[in-house]
Amino acid sequence: MLSLPRAIAVLGLVLIGIVVLMTGELWAANGPYSVDAADISELGSCKLESWLSSATNTDFSAVANPSCVVGLGKPVELTLQANRGRSDGEWGTTLSPKAKTVIVPTAIGRFGVSIEGGGSFDALTGANTVVFAVVPATYRLSETMRVNINSGWFWDRVIDQHYFSYGVGFDWKFTDTLQLTLEAFGLSGASDTVGKVRPRAQAGLRYRPNEIFSVDLIVGHNITGENARWITLGTTVRFPEAFR
Repeated sequence: MLSLPRAIAVLGLVLIGIVVLMTGELWAANGPYSVDAADISELGSCKLESWLSSATNTDFSAVANPSCVVGLGKPVELTLQANRGRSDGEWGTTLSPKAKTVIVPTAIGRFGVSIEGGGSFDALTGANTVVFAVVPATYRLSETMRVNINSGWFWDRVIDQHYFSYGVGFDWKFTDTLQLTLEAFGLSGASDTVGKVRPRAQAGLRYRPNEIFSVDLIVGHNITGENARWITLGTTVRFPEAFR
């Protein structure tokens, strides 16, 4: 069983690599997708998700998202996301730790449920900008199709505003190597910016030739509440027996 100190050490080493790649500066879903499934990876496994996103309004985001599943009485997926982004011409770097565990395992014909929580921190000032908690639920229609439903709480600490977060997604693995994902998501609550509470949507295609590697191409609209169109290219590298 993977110990917490070893998991923290691995995440730390991965993060050091991220910092070097991002020239010493840093910047928080289910990889590049926004609606999470109720599943987590196997105990003792790790993965490194990374993606680049560009918007029609020149906003940009480069993300590295390492995670490992550790044994803390029960399997817990620990994630530390680093996001270097440009919004309205301003560059920023955010670090977003997250923990997730399964409450009810998924199975065909019934709902599986998990719970996750975390936050975001400004890498330059150390300020805690966001706190969130989400309950992902997944209903498996078959071995190749599932519906994901998310509901949660999102606290924007910069403006001290609380929101209800929601999301619905559909995954369909229509060949041995290709998967289609459709999702709609957003925030509900009082806001002085219309785009922030306007519904958001993405559609993505994943190519997974083997159990180790996959690549995603995603198109979306209003992904960060800016009312622009986005395109994302992402990869995932998995380490099934990182600590076995």
